[in-house]
Amino acid sequence: MTYTQHRDTQETLAVLDRLDLDTEKPSEEELARKFGFEEDYYKGTLSWWQEMKPRIWSLFDEPYSSNAAKIIGVVSVFFICISILSFCLKTHPDMRVPFVRNITVRTANGSSAWFLDKTQTNAHIAFFYIECVCNAWFTFEILVRFISSPNKCEFIKSSVNIIDYIATLSFYIDLVLQRFASHLENADILEFFSIIRIMRLFKLTRHSSGLKILIQTFRASAKELTLLVFFLVLGIVIFASLVYYAERIQTNPHNDFNSIPLGLWWALVTMTTVGYGDMVPKTYIGMFVGALCALAGVLTIALPVPVIVSNFAMYYSHTQARAKLPKKRRRVLPVEQPRPPRLPGAVSACGTPGSGPNSGPMGSGGTGPRRMNNKTKDLVSPKSDEYTAMLSKNREGKMASLL
Repeated sequence: MTYTQHRDTQETLAVLDRLDLDTEKPSEEELARKFGFEEDYYKGTLSWWQEMKPRIWSLFDEPYSSNAAKIIGVVSVFFICISILSFCLKTHPDMRVPFVRNITVRTANGSSAWFLDKTQTNAHIAFFYIECVCNAWFTFEILVRFISSPNKCEFIKSSVNIIDYIATLSFYIDLVLQRFASHLENADILEFFSIIRIMRLFKLTRHSSGLKILIQTFRASAKELTLLVFFLVLGIVIFASLVYYAERIQTNPHNDFNSIPLGLWWALVTMTTVGYGDMVPKTYIGMFVGALCALAGVLTIALPVPVIVSNFAMYYSHTQARAKLPKKRRRVLPVEQPRPPRLPGAVSACGTPGSGPNSGPMGSGGTGPRRMNNKTKDLVSPKSDEYTAMLSKNREGKMASLL
């Protein structure tokens, strides 16, 4: 158990190293190694761009590297919050402006008359200017981070960056559609794609280690989550079918379950213990099925949840303990490989038979020095005549002393 816990801890620390949760300022040597300027750094031949590129990257991508980076991080979080707040408030009725049309009609006596018709409401013009300012900052930030990134392929493939430039691109696409496709009948449906901008909240993972740990917890608990969804789907289908036929056994003029697909919604709401009350069984057999459905939902959800909670507690506790260590002592030691099987009759350097060819002077396979010069190989080789004679002489001397 101790060895298994040790291996699990090493794997956890390796995952935390990949998450890059360090909040301390990296050294110049680490930055040069990260950007591939290590040789030029040791030679002292760094160019102006090689010196500025790591600094620009640290300013915009590592919020805890310096005070200036913290200020830029605060500005970035401010624009993210303003953008999300503007996106939500512009849908409020008090924040919208009615679109009124003057329609002229012909009356019965032949004269013309007009009346005002409110067809729709539009967001206030102030929200448009706020979005322009926010997206100008997001565009500038993306371009600077892309130009100064150490690896542009990894930058493009990063999930957070994909959300970032898709959300920014959706703003410019929305402008083009409003300019050229506003006369279409279903133009309002195109505004649905602007919901991608709400995904900018995932950019806060660069500023919060807790969000990184939460996302990593879901990744590590993928099997438990898949098992949870499978059990829920299985229970939903079973209880939806049961309640559909249970409500039809007795006379029920107010039956809410006219089909099994409608029962799927009721089973989902019941198993997740939400219970909206829009659909309820009204017969005794249906109530019994509903009680079984609620109990099965509680057990199904309660069983995998502790595993997910324990994973989050494990990652969080390791992160807190790792943050208290000095930075030089945070590296993960390599896992020692298991020793090869010992060959019978093999002789080690210490003269102990059966220690194996990889045994070192300390007697542990793989931990001691394995390189030997030619002279040492000749001494320890079983084929050496001098070595065999020396062993025979030592054995005869020991036997004589014992006699």
